[in-house]
Amino acid sequence: TKMSKRNAVIRKLTAVETLGCTQVICSDKTGTLTQNKMTVVKHEGSDIKRLVSVMALCSDAEPDENGEAVGEPTECALVNDAQKEGCPKKSLSVQYPRVGEAPFDSMRKRMTTIHRANDGTYFSCTKGAPDEILKRCTSVWRDGRKQPMTEAFRQEILSQNKAMADQALRVLAAAGRAWNQMPSSQEPDFLEQDLCFLGLCGMIDPVRPEVVDAIRECRGAGIRPVMITGDHKITAAAIAKRIGILKDLSEACEGAEIENMSDEELRGFVPKISVYARVSPEHKIRIVRAWQEKGNIVAMTGDGVNDAPALKQADIGVAMGVTGSEVAKDAAAMVLTDDNFATIVKAVENGRNLYQHIKNAIQFLLSGNFGAILVVLCASVAGLPVPFAPVHLLFINLLTDSLPAIALGVEPHSKAVMEQRPRPMSESILTKPYLLSIATEGVSIGVMTMAAFLIGYTSQNAALASTMAFGTLCMSRLVHGFNCKDDKPVIFTKRFFNNKYLIGAFVLGMILITSVLMIPGLHGMFKVVTLSLKQLMTVYGLALLNLPVIQGMKYLKER
Repeated sequence: TKMSKRNAVIRKLTAVETLGCTQVICSDKTGTLTQNKMTVVKHEGSDIKRLVSVMALCSDAEPDENGEAVGEPTECALVNDAQKEGCPKKSLSVQYPRVGEAPFDSMRKRMTTIHRANDGTYFSCTKGAPDEILKRCTSVWRDGRKQPMTEAFRQEILSQNKAMADQALRVLAAAGRAWNQMPSSQEPDFLEQDLCFLGLCGMIDPVRPEVVDAIRECRGAGIRPVMITGDHKITAAAIAKRIGILKDLSEACEGAEIENMSDEELRGFVPKISVYARVSPEHKIRIVRAWQEKGNIVAMTGDGVNDAPALKQADIGVAMGVTGSEVAKDAAAMVLTDDNFATIVKAVENGRNLYQHIKNAIQFLLSGNFGAILVVLCASVAGLPVPFAPVHLLFINLLTDSLPAIALGVEPHSKAVMEQRPRPMSESILTKPYLLSIATEGVSIGVMTMAAFLIGYTSQNAALASTMAFGTLCMSRLVHGFNCKDDKPVIFTKRFFNNKYLIGAFVLGMILITSVLMIPGLHGMFKVVTLSLKQLMTVYGLALLNLPVIQGMKYLKER
């Protein structure tokens, strides 16, 4: 519930704990690291109107009643660009109706549509990744006519593509082909050959402003951010550098480079790479699996149907709530309602805090119980009367145990958890340092309780000794709730008073235990005797002494 308020809907409850262990986040670029608001800002080609017309015709986005394109963001950018250049998609579709198509495919990285011209002839429009389009072009449109594709033209186009990519632009190429009659096949291999290259369109997708800080926070928390995208390597690397994922181009590679690697080779390769460009869905699964086989907990983002297997493979599959398909959401453990990378980092912080709160509550319960066990054990060994009646233990369990433990579970979140390394998934909750803290804190509570028991027993009054021990143990545990807020000392910090539920549990508990000790009508029920004011102050003093003692131990441990 808390995480859903921060735009992360948890579909599988175990994901909350796993998030706290996340060591690698594999994220898509478009819409997650960027705003997914594509705008065409640059053209390269000798006939811009022809270029933008082909781009618009080879797009599934359509203008609405206001003239704004509706559909996939990249295609919307191309249709809006054509409108700006005086070639509206509505008019183009009427003049050149679509009669066939080879839909976009992430493996081919291109799309082709077939259109009928007014004179009864046909032509095809192809758009896609520049390197893939260029492989299929035998000619280029220059100076108002089709010219043979030469090596000089090819190098010029590649140079233009690199220049755009270096500016962090997403680049698409357009090509066309004339047909005397309707093509006999709509198979991609048949349509996408002997093409005429028309030009390039460069689009910018602004980086989300909060992503730079989120990436920095990731690194500070010991989490490795990795970008996986279908974009050109240079474009992806330029954006990755801007947001802090990449330092050097040597940390970027294309899917083709890992195509022929064995799984063992890929395991040794993935730690060196921060950006994967031109990847297929199969590559994503292999990348995730390689990180996992190196002993890492991996979160993976995705939005398409093809991303579902990778989301399933990851320890935490993260689907996009706005642009994501239903298949991707069903495969994911978490859905981002704002499609934002920064939300994943917030979710990791949330997961770490929730796990820490659980540990704090367990520490409170175990250290308090250990203190009680020590008192009973010491009294038995020394031949003294039993310090607690059964009703005393029942009162402790029902009131002074439950209220502070629940309050510790809703402790306000701290950003300090993001300064720690991710804990190993296989790590037991009861680590040696954790058990040592429980033991030392339990000893402190036990010593104070035993001191109260012995003070009461000085007059050989077993009932008074039991009453003072019972009161001290109850109050010690209420005070101890504040000790369990953090591994570090909090006594002189703002955090000491930041949990209203813990303060409420302390005040209510103190009222209840004081009432039991001081109201005669309750003495028979709770097997206690009336305390003098001096004895009551002794109980209070010994209980409160646990606070400076345990906080002092935490201070020394931190030093």
